[in-house]
Amino acid sequence: MTRRAANSNRSIEPRGLSRDDAAAYVGIGTTLFDRLVATGKMPKCVRLDGRILWDRRQLDRTMDGLFEETDENDRWSKVA
Repeated sequence: MTRRAANSNRSIEPRGLSRDDAAAYVGIGTTLFDRLVATGKMPKCVRLDGRILWDRRQLDRTMDGLFEETDENDRWSKVA
């Protein structure tokens, strides 16, 4: 097997996510995702040669911040 063929079998997690994938990644639907992007609660996209992408790392940092904020104010976090 050639080196190229061996590498093509490897699964790669993309850093740039489409709108649908970004919404699914954070566990919400696209309508809510769009609303959160519009209000600044989710990061904005970047355009790359006609593609619209969200950075997985920015989504992670945003979610980390939301969970930290929720942990302090959420009565359910005290139950667990």
